[in-house]
Amino acid sequence: MFELKKWEPLRELSGIQRELDDLFRKTFGGITPSFGAEEWKPSVNCYTREGRYIVEADLPGVKPEDLDISVTGNVLTIKGERKAEWEEKKEGHVFHESSYGSFERSMTLPEGVNAEKVHASYRDGVLELTMPAKEAALPRKVKVEVEKESGHKGSKAA
Repeated sequence: MFELKKWEPLRELSGIQRELDDLFRKTFGGITPSFGAEEWKPSVNCYTREGRYIVEADLPGVKPEDLDISVTGNVLTIKGERKAEWEEKKEGHVFHESSYGSFERSMTLPEGVNAEKVHASYRDGVLELTMPAKEAALPRKVKVEVEKESGHKGSKAA
């Protein structure tokens, strides 16, 4: 059987952009002009510590006032915008290769996380969201039991 896939024209345009970038890289030895905005998604780490569920998002170049954090049900969404700051120089050529624009990251929170008590802090380009987590949402250690090998060679249990 085959699977129907939704046509996403912007994704196809992104592929064309990559092909053009590769063509320029091969032709001009690494200097690649950008023909459009690359989609930028910040890196996110999620973990538990001391009874809390923590989400850290790396947001270099994003100002805290350009962030929008929301929780709908058990889905946490971080939206924002990284704005370009250009410096004009009269002589010489400036090459700029950073992604700018809006982004959105959504993640499902584990059961037992109290998203109503989310606390957000921002420091050195890193957004940290902390929420209390019930014991059921925290990881638990599972002991692995090692069984002795049977003394019979070549025999298999049916």
